[in-house]
Amino acid sequence: MQAPLTSPVAPEERYSLIDALRGFALAGVLLINLEYLSVYALLPASRQAALPTAAFDGVAVAVAEWLVNIKFITLFSLLFGLGFALQIERARARGASGIARYARRLLVLAAIGAVHGFFVWWGDILLTYAVVGLLMLAFVRLPDRALVALGVVTSVALPSLLRPWMHSFLSAMPGLGEVSAASAAAFTSSSWTRALHANLVFSGWERISSLALVSFVLGRFLLGLWAGRRGLLQRPLEHLPLLRRLCMWGLSIGMATQLLSWAEKAPLQLDAGARELVVPILEGIAPLALGIGYAAGFVLLYQRPAWQRRLRVLAPVGRMALTHYLSQSVFGVMLFYGIGLGLGPRWGMAGVLGAWALIFGAQVLLSHLWLARFRYGPLEWLWRWMTYGGPPPRMRQGLNSMPMPPGDADASACNEPV
Repeated sequence: MQAPLTSPVAPEERYSLIDALRGFALAGVLLINLEYLSVYALLPASRQAALPTAAFDGVAVAVAEWLVNIKFITLFSLLFGLGFALQIERARARGASGIARYARRLLVLAAIGAVHGFFVWWGDILLTYAVVGLLMLAFVRLPDRALVALGVVTSVALPSLLRPWMHSFLSAMPGLGEVSAASAAAFTSSSWTRALHANLVFSGWERISSLALVSFVLGRFLLGLWAGRRGLLQRPLEHLPLLRRLCMWGLSIGMATQLLSWAEKAPLQLDAGARELVVPILEGIAPLALGIGYAAGFVLLYQRPAWQRRLRVLAPVGRMALTHYLSQSVFGVMLFYGIGLGLGPRWGMAGVLGAWALIFGAQVLLSHLWLARFRYGPLEWLWRWMTYGGPPPRMRQGLNSMPMPPGDADASACNEPV
């Protein structure tokens, strides 16, 4: 017998669901990013097979590929789109000044992402989020059905259509294997200048070679915008039947298409031309469907009192998502790069999982300690300062009587993106 659902809760409690889900998404994003920050994912297959943990690594990589890779960045992107819906409602209510503030906020995020991507870790997603967030202004008046249709097509079909054009465009550039090998050697060296140069080169290569990432993100933002309009996460008890369907169909379609994409890669069934068309479509559907299924399943679990108590532990992490996302890169560099502790890829996926548990566990603990005293995470506070042109209050209410800047009074309740 299922546990009873909770009764309707206050707005701040409902929005803690969004924060908790964002914290959950960050956990998966960190795991996949650490595969690259540890340099393990940059090694050729022959060097991965020579590691003492190779047998374990094969199983761990397969599980991560099936359950985590692309699925959690999908979840993170959907939440950004939902946050956009909440932000744009406030911005449009304030007229031109609200839209200008929204644009300034994303320009600040773009600057943060550029610094992060070019000077810390080449795998940054924030710059793309900021650019696509500005593009979203063109879609705010689309009806709901158009948002869903365009979101699915943009997420699934457009990257597949761009792939042949990108292959021809990239043919004049160094291959990924060559860039990865050079970067792995630089990142495991003790030279700051060599590591920085490799990061700049790899980051530039990624920005050019991953133009399809814009369509990947835009599609998910559009679906998140639709979910925000409907209030799926703000008022989940009003949408339980829809959430159950999204969970069931998302998980079912995601697993089925993932299995089919794996099967069609084998030298069976389809000729080369058909495989080039079908497999990318299947690979586009699987993570999108699973990400939606994960989100809906999390929301449904959150409505049960016992599960809510467990999952709310992640809410402070989600409230400090910008701080944690950026600090995860810094911790990864400090642990694995030659300019840090120099652990490198020697322990394979075992090292990745150990670092994941250490870093995320510390972030959960520090989030609770920090937000017990302060209103925002340190980089969230800086982000608001740069957006509003003045420092917002730092301390929690009752610890600081400093007045809040105009328009920021409801910032904590609107669950802003990132």
